[in-house]
Amino acid sequence: MPLRGKTTDLKKRMRDALKGGGSKAIEKQKAIGKMTARERIISLLDPKTFNEYDLFAVHAGKDFDMDKKYLPGDGVITGTGKLSGYPVCIYAQDFTVAGGSLGWMHAKKILKIMDHAMKLKIPLIGINDSGGARIQEGVNSLAGYGEIFYRNTQASGVIPQISVILGPCAGGAVYSPALTDFVFVVDKITKMFITGPEVIKTVLGEEISMEELGGAKVHAEITGNAHFYSTSEEECFDQVKKLISYIPWNNQKKADPLPKKSPKRFYKIDGIIPIDPKQPYDVRNIIKAVSDDSDFFEVQELFAANIVIGFARFDGQTIGIVANQPLVLAGVLDVDSSNKAARFIRYCDAFNIPLVTFVDLPGYLPGVDQEHAGVIRHGAKLLYAYSEATVPKITVILRKAYGGGYIAMCSHHLKADFVFAWPTAEIAVMGPEGAANIIFRNEIKDAKDPEDVRKKKIEEYKEKFANPYVAAAYGYVDAVITPNETRRMVIHALEISSNKQEQPPFKKHGIPPF
Repeated sequence: MPLRGKTTDLKKRMRDALKGGGSKAIEKQKAIGKMTARERIISLLDPKTFNEYDLFAVHAGKDFDMDKKYLPGDGVITGTGKLSGYPVCIYAQDFTVAGGSLGWMHAKKILKIMDHAMKLKIPLIGINDSGGARIQEGVNSLAGYGEIFYRNTQASGVIPQISVILGPCAGGAVYSPALTDFVFVVDKITKMFITGPEVIKTVLGEEISMEELGGAKVHAEITGNAHFYSTSEEECFDQVKKLISYIPWNNQKKADPLPKKSPKRFYKIDGIIPIDPKQPYDVRNIIKAVSDDSDFFEVQELFAANIVIGFARFDGQTIGIVANQPLVLAGVLDVDSSNKAARFIRYCDAFNIPLVTFVDLPGYLPGVDQEHAGVIRHGAKLLYAYSEATVPKITVILRKAYGGGYIAMCSHHLKADFVFAWPTAEIAVMGPEGAANIIFRNEIKDAKDPEDVRKKKIEEYKEKFANPYVAAAYGYVDAVITPNETRRMVIHALEISSNKQEQPPFKKHGIPPF
C-alpha cells in the first residue's frame, strides 16, 4: 500500500478510536454536567502538550460475546503532557466506553503509564470515572486492580500521585485513590464507596442515596478520604494546578521556588490573638500574616477542622504548615486531627518540604468516645510522624501548649530544630484552673473562703507557668519573640536549616501505630 493510503487508513482508525463510546454516550455524559475523558485531560494540561499513547489498544475479553465488541482505547486514555510547565504522566477513564469498566488491557494501559511515571520520576495524575471491574473478564479485572495497587504502593513517597474522582469509583477501585497522595472530589459528580446503595438495601434494609453514601461532601467533611473539594470540574482542575506548583516532581528534588513576596498589609499579626486567653481566633490569619503574599493553600479544609494543614511559601520556598485551630474545639487533638496531621507531615518529609508548626491547644480531647475510638493509637501517629521527619522543623508556640499536646506538636523533645514562643505562650502540664484544683486541693478545701483561695492559687499557678520563660530557662524554647518578629525568625531558621542532614538508625522500616 502506498504511503498516502497508509496515512488515510491511520486517519480513519484514529477517527474511530477518538469517537469514544459514540455520540449518544457522550451526550449522556454531558447531560449530567460531566466532560468527556479527553476534554478533561486537555482542560487540565497546558495547551497542546498532551501526547496520547496506546490509542489502538484492544480489550482482552473473549467470553459473553466480548470478542465481537469494539471498545475504543478499552475505556481509558493515557499519555504524557505538561501541567503549569511541569512534565506529568496522566490517565483518564472514559465512562462513555463500557462505563469506563476496568478490564485487563484497560489496566495494562494504566500500569504502563504508571511505570513511565516511576521511570521518568514525574508526577502521576489519574482521573477516575468508572463503573468498576469489568465482570465479563472475571479474575483478569481483579488482577488489574491488584497490579495497580502494588504500583501505587511502590510509587508512594517517590513521585507525587494525584487522584481526581469525576464520576463513580466503587468497590475495589476506591483503593487506588486511597493509596495516592491527594484526592480531589467534585460536588454532585464524585461517587466513591465500597458497596453501593442497592447492596446496603439488600443486606441491611436501609435506604440511602449515592450522594449520602459516598458523595464529595461526605468524603471532604466526614471520612477524610478527600483532600480537596470543589463545585465544578473547572474549579477542581485549578486546584490541581495550584497543588502542582507547590510540590516537587519527585523525592530527589525540592519544590521550585517562586520570587519572594511580603505578606499583605491587611493581616496585622500583633492584633490577631485576643487578650482573653479563652477567646478563639482563626489561626489561618496568623499563617497568612507571615507567609509570602499571604497565600495559604489549605489541604483537607473541611475535615477535622480543629487542625489546619496546607502549603505556604516563605521567601519563595514551599513550606508545609501544621497549626492548631482555636476556632474549632479549642484546637484540641483528637483521632481525626491526629491522623490528618500525621499523614501530611509524612508527605512533606518524603518530598523534602520543611515543616512549620503553630501551636495553640489545651491538649488531647478527653472523653469515652475518643478513648474507645483509639485516641491513644491515633494520637501516637502524630508523635511518630514528627519524630521520624528529618526535614527542617520549626515550631512557634502562640498561646496554650498543655500536656501531651505540647509534646506532640513538634516540641524540642521530638527534635524540632528551632522552637520559638510568643510572650502569650502558656507551657504547662495542664491549664491553671485544673492544676490549681489538684495541687492546692487541701488548702482550698480547708479554707474559710474556698473560692477566694482557689482564685488566688490559680493566679499563683498562672504567674509561674502561664508564660514561656520556665521552658526557655530549660532550653526547651530557643527564643521568646514578639509576633512581629515571627516571619523573620522563621525564615532565618529555615535558611540555616536548609542543608540539614540527619541519619536515622539503620532499619528496614519503622512500625507506625497504624
